Amino acid sequence: MNNRDKFLGLGKKITRRDFMQGVAGFSASVAVNAAFGKETSNWSPVQKDHNFYPPGLIGLRGNHAGSFEAMHSLAKQGNKTWHSATISSKKHYDLIVVGAGISGLSAAYYFKKDRPNAEILILDNHDDFGGHAKRNEFQVDKTSLVGYGGAQTMQEPSGYSQIVKELLGELGVDFDVFYDAYNQSFFKDNNLRAGIFFDEKGWGRKALVQYDLGCFDDFIPLKKNRLSAKKAVAQMPISDAAKEQLIFLLTCNEDQIAHIPVEEKRDYLYQISYQEFLKKDLKITENEVFSVLQDLTIDSGVGIDSVSALGALDYAGLPGWYAAGLPESESAEPYIHHFPDGNATIARKLVCRLIPDLISSDSLEDLVTAKLDYSILDDPRNDVSVRLNSTVINVQNSKSAGGSVTVSYIRDNQLERVSASKCVLACNSNVIPFICSELPAKQKEALAFQVKVPILYTNVAVKNWQAWKNLGIGAMVCPGSYHIVSMLDFPVSYGDYQFSKNENEPIIVHMERFPHVYGSGLSAREQYKRGRYELLTTPFETIERNVRDQLQQSLEDGGFNASEDIVGITVNRWSHGYSYWYNPLFDTVYDDYNDPRHPHILGRKRHGNIVIANSDSAANAMLESAIEEAYRAINEIT
Repeated sequence: MNNRDKFLGLGKKITRRDFMQGVAGFSASVAVNAAFGKETSNWSPVQKDHNFYPPGLIGLRGNHAGSFEAMHSLAKQGNKTWHSATISSKKHYDLIVVGAGISGLSAAYYFKKDRPNAEILILDNHDDFGGHAKRNEFQVDKTSLVGYGGAQTMQEPSGYSQIVKELLGELGVDFDVFYDAYNQSFFKDNNLRAGIFFDEKGWGRKALVQYDLGCFDDFIPLKKNRLSAKKAVAQMPISDAAKEQLIFLLTCNEDQIAHIPVEEKRDYLYQISYQEFLKKDLKITENEVFSVLQDLTIDSGVGIDSVSALGALDYAGLPGWYAAGLPESESAEPYIHHFPDGNATIARKLVCRLIPDLISSDSLEDLVTAKLDYSILDDPRNDVSVRLNSTVINVQNSKSAGGSVTVSYIRDNQLERVSASKCVLACNSNVIPFICSELPAKQKEALAFQVKVPILYTNVAVKNWQAWKNLGIGAMVCPGSYHIVSMLDFPVSYGDYQFSKNENEPIIVHMERFPHVYGSGLSAREQYKRGRYELLTTPFETIERNVRDQLQQSLEDGGFNASEDIVGITVNRWSHGYSYWYNPLFDTVYDDYNDPRHPHILGRKRHGNIVIANSDSAANAMLESAIEEAYRAINEIT
């Protein structure tokens, strides 16, 4: 460890939960190794340990150690050398669900609602349920902090289908509550604006510029820019020529593509990249301008060379809207519908409805601060069992007419086998061809088309946010840095959970990375595969070092001390993150999103007593899609 690492506090013991993270990671890896005959262990933390509580673990979470190795061995090496099944359950279930994310849990909920006496088994390869709807907890002295490690929000819920509204209503979700629960004046009351951080290594000198390029518009209700575009750009560590072009981009209100009729502009911008729009139509030539903007497409998972100009302008909020001659956009529904743990509360509520003994109260307010007993999830006395740390490796229909479905999975060093009358595959679409080999070749090809966007959501618990207050920054984009976004958590108080009241209290700093290969000429799907590989091969120490260094550099002028102020780090690694939505620069996109030629339509076809329900089946990563696909799938088999 060098002096810089010591200064940043790298390797410093930051909470008592370090031990639990080590135990969980060790047990999971032992189980996988034993599945390949390397060593044995019979200890199962989730099923037997009443104190095992995944939301409280720090370190590498998301696709954690032990959650993916067996599947990778099957999919990449065709490894099928696990021990023969020593457990073949005599219990026959009415339904087996593969995947305990929102879609899988919703499918079980719908099935149970239709058949109250049904016995259901839900299998998941992770040590926690919820899929990407993941909950992160920290304890800072006497303060409990709750954050989201994946799915953030219910976005624009007024536009949800009746199917989605009814399910959320049955769970007790009241959209109007968030107009009070989310403190929309928090950032303005504390004089917190958007910022752009340039690190010394990438830009020659360090600079934190108090300005919003558009990335946080309609996302976080920050205080509006104080600096003009000209004054903000003047502070940036870029050349004079680049400054001139960037100022033009930020201030241009004259239509630069006036030769294209208004009714055709969106189609034109949909077919070209944002970078091409800048080069061809706005005559931007300076590489430093592209370097400032290249990663600000954020959760598209690609750079400005691989995202449509329309997507960059409309979704990511990048500059150039008026230069494209586009009309004023309609006001969006405020981005405020967050539980403190994002959509994890919805996942928790679904599980509690399926297994009522998990919590005595039926209120969401109590659930937000409740600590669930994970040992109850797979109690044989339940009608519904959620069996974690269980990687499904084979699903097949019985050859007899109207027969059952057999499901094989790896758990506790053993290959286990269960059967059910029906099965819902609510896991990632691109693993389905490997676990259900009997599917038609065309359907397998369609399922494999789904390559998810890799995501790194890092939550950092800090003692206070005095540095942010001193700098007047609430959220920042960080071109060229390891994490492209760094921000204070959403200011949500719900039930007994209270958000930080002032800058002297603990808070969660949320950071995001979307790895890709800018300027590579690779398709979006190829870039996602590269990004997935990066995430899976990057050790926690490397990520922690980048987290500490980035926060230290960006906040030290406000008094931040990474070694003293950071008290917990949870890295949510989603190598298979957002569902793939079609990219017009690389894919054929048909006018009707339900056109049967689209891979997601072909991929989700029923096969005997097996149906498929996940957000991949809608080619859309949103909560509402996961629920709607669960509803569709259950209707196909009931």
